[in-house]
Amino acid sequence: MFDPKPVLATLPNLPGVYRMLDADAQVLYVGKAVDLKRRVSQYFQKSDLSPRIRLMVRQIASIETTVARSEAEALVLENNLIKSLTPKYNILFRDDKSYPYLMLSGHAYPQLAYYRGALDRQHQYFGPYPNGLAVREAIHVLQRVFKLRTCEDAVFANRSRPCLLYQIKRCTAPCVGRISDDDYRADVRRASDFLSGRQSELIDELTADMVAASAELAFEKAAELRDQIQALARVQERQYVSSNSSEIDCDVAACVVWQGMPCVNLVMIRGGRHLGDKRFFPDNADEMDERGIVEAFLLQHYGRQPAPGVIYVNQPVDGVVTEALASLAGHRVAIVSNPNGERRVWLDMAEKNARLSIEQRLSGQATQEARLAALGEALGYENVERLECFDISHTMGEATVASCVVYDKGAMQPGEYRHFNISGITPGDDYAAMRDALNRRYARLAAGEGKLPDVLLIDGGKGQVGVALEVLNELGLNDLPIVGVAKGEARKPGLETLILVREQKAIQLPKDHPALHLIQTVRDEAHRFAITGHRARRAKARTVSSLEQIAGVGPKRRQRLLTRFGGLKGLAAASVDDIAQVEGINRVLAEKIHAALH
Repeated sequence: MFDPKPVLATLPNLPGVYRMLDADAQVLYVGKAVDLKRRVSQYFQKSDLSPRIRLMVRQIASIETTVARSEAEALVLENNLIKSLTPKYNILFRDDKSYPYLMLSGHAYPQLAYYRGALDRQHQYFGPYPNGLAVREAIHVLQRVFKLRTCEDAVFANRSRPCLLYQIKRCTAPCVGRISDDDYRADVRRASDFLSGRQSELIDELTADMVAASAELAFEKAAELRDQIQALARVQERQYVSSNSSEIDCDVAACVVWQGMPCVNLVMIRGGRHLGDKRFFPDNADEMDERGIVEAFLLQHYGRQPAPGVIYVNQPVDGVVTEALASLAGHRVAIVSNPNGERRVWLDMAEKNARLSIEQRLSGQATQEARLAALGEALGYENVERLECFDISHTMGEATVASCVVYDKGAMQPGEYRHFNISGITPGDDYAAMRDALNRRYARLAAGEGKLPDVLLIDGGKGQVGVALEVLNELGLNDLPIVGVAKGEARKPGLETLILVREQKAIQLPKDHPALHLIQTVRDEAHRFAITGHRARRAKARTVSSLEQIAGVGPKRRQRLLTRFGGLKGLAAASVDDIAQVEGINRVLAEKIHAALH
């Protein structure tokens, strides 16, 4: 039993961060305090603690503290620790992926591209966008209106004739000089204006150019400008654009708690353009009010992502949160909780979308709960919540990859997926591949490192599930249920046979059975993930091996070639003269490389 008195006696009356740890030294909770002594003492003196916090207090085995210079500094430190430790009892907004941007490269003929990663000053970035689809839609619009190139630099440098995009009027083919330098730069500038929210000024400019072209009897040019104006007008009709401040960059975050479920809806507005929104459903927020959830969201989200200068929220925020947010962002951030005019419209719409998202999620949860209940009933298992499924993918034994996907909490959990690159087996031996993957996965879980599934699904028949049974028994996991998903003779969905290995029986569910639909969803995801991993591994291997087979091309020359042309695709598009310009490659070797790739 933990005795807090010695710890409490040494705590200072200063701001800082405290960490509650269990008997295994796992962090249960991270909190910040204006007064460490007073705040930590409350956990052991109060009688009105919530059930969740009482449960946490019973697990405390030790307490660690860090003194900070101010409450704002403590808040920043708390946020960093929550992000790195993901404590069991803290509210958590899980969003590990970086946000995508639309990029205009710093090339003499800038490339229009989708980009995710660290920003480089030599390029121009627009965003961030809430998801990849929003970026691709923007690229599609810009291709149609401004016809900027989207090809990689290596491909651009080695083209001798226009590509298909030129033929369908989605590119002006600067690679082969079908557009002048000045005209291409003008298109790039106009695209930048469009992305920066200066649509009205851009349409006025294009209209003036169209009138001038008509006056000069340049009717073909005038028609092109007319088409651009019409396309931009259609975009404006479809997409909300700020009416009185086209330069505004801001985010709108609205929190709604309904039927016990919290949701934060984040809207991203850049250059006055509504880029889309994203929903967040936090973990461990059951006992928090909407204000606390908004404050936690601001700190966690903008601790990972760049913050705009203005954020509109539907709850008042403590001034120390604003101060901490400015520290995280590296610039002043205004947090406005009671906006007027169209900002109020944005916030109201964000609230409505948060409520709608909760309704949809609750409906989906009911469906998933029904499927899980049906699965447990059909298989004869109780308390089925977590499923793991394995599949194997290869091409004639080449680049074998096993996949493991996880279904938990009523949804697929991509953050827990795993690929296993298989080597050291006879090519094409699926049983050996399955044995290797299962051993690597469950040896760790059997040792207590991680969470075991309630049911293990294997995409395969009796041979595959037999291997799974052997592996789990060898690891001492004799009670873990194993279900094989064997395709019928016609290999059509709905005709699968479920092999219950430990029960030594097979069942076939009706096509419309909700349990079968759940199994198919998880099985198909394992199949997709295995194929994705296999293709990536195969492509990487073939990129290297195709050059390795060329006499005279060693590791250094191979690296120079791939670096110069941006990969095997760019190298294959290069001419003999281009290849011969690479350091260490003479004309004879260049001809040999060119011939080997064609």
